[in-house]
Amino acid sequence: MKKPVVAVLLLIVVLIAAGGGWMWYHSQQAGTLTLYGNVDIRTVNLSFRVGGRLDTLDVDEGDAVTRGQKLGEIDKAPYENALRQAQANVLAAQAKYDLATAGYRAEEIAQAVAAVNQARAAYDYAQNFYQRQQGLWKTRVISANDLENARSARDQAQATLKSAQDKLTQFRAGNRPQEIEQAKAGLEQAQAALAQAQLDLHDTTLLAPSPGTILTRAVEPGTLLNAGSTVFTLSLTRPVWVRAYIDERNLQQAQPGRAVLLYTDGRPNKPYHGQIGFVSPTAEFTPKTVETPDLRTDLVYRLRIVVTDADDDLRQGMPVTVSFDGEARHE
Repeated sequence: MKKPVVAVLLLIVVLIAAGGGWMWYHSQQAGTLTLYGNVDIRTVNLSFRVGGRLDTLDVDEGDAVTRGQKLGEIDKAPYENALRQAQANVLAAQAKYDLATAGYRAEEIAQAVAAVNQARAAYDYAQNFYQRQQGLWKTRVISANDLENARSARDQAQATLKSAQDKLTQFRAGNRPQEIEQAKAGLEQAQAALAQAQLDLHDTTLLAPSPGTILTRAVEPGTLLNAGSTVFTLSLTRPVWVRAYIDERNLQQAQPGRAVLLYTDGRPNKPYHGQIGFVSPTAEFTPKTVETPDLRTDLVYRLRIVVTDADDDLRQGMPVTVSFDGEARHE
């Protein structure tokens, strides 16, 4: 009776030990997760924002460039002429606006006052003459035609006086608010055209948007370019990203900020260091570039890993082995 009991107990101990060993092995495997990916290929097509005749190109295929480096120019002459025209238009619009806001000069107002005085004197004379003619008409000394001529002269002098008075009132009041606003709008329009002309002239020079390597030189000097025509294709070298994929079972290990090691075939014993920067929120089917056999039919999540110590040996498209050795850390 004792032997079967002892055998059962031994069997239980063996099963417990085996289960513990399997759990330990699984935990060790989870801590050394390995993925396979590639250095991301990132390129940008460079072009001029304005059109014109291509004047010079300063770099060629294979050249490394830095951010802000001059790559080429198109003929500046048409844009320099447009800039000078825009500057002249601003000066003219500014003068017109200043004139509208300043109103009329004292000399002009004095001339308007003199014109009113002259018109009033002419009206007084015409009025008195007409009254004398009315008296003569009553005694029939003059004809009806003479009386009518005197009245017409009086009315004409009165109209001239009214016009001179209105002009004096206008000079003293200055320009209407609508005229001032119109002059202001004209000035703002000229200033906007000047800013656009300055921007167009600036854009005749093509600058590198970021560090990289020239992959393609699409045109040569002398070519007549339209705005947006590709001149260079630039391969972006900084920052360096690695694209990898992870299945749902191991997704918890891929937390943003976690440090990972990156191995290449050329330096298997000297890993690069990276940090997980992005984990896709949506699943996708395993891409053909994933090399792990058990992931080929599963849904996976895309990772972006930022290489913190990249050098020129880490080239775009290069296959990379991602090792999750070490403790996870978060920023």
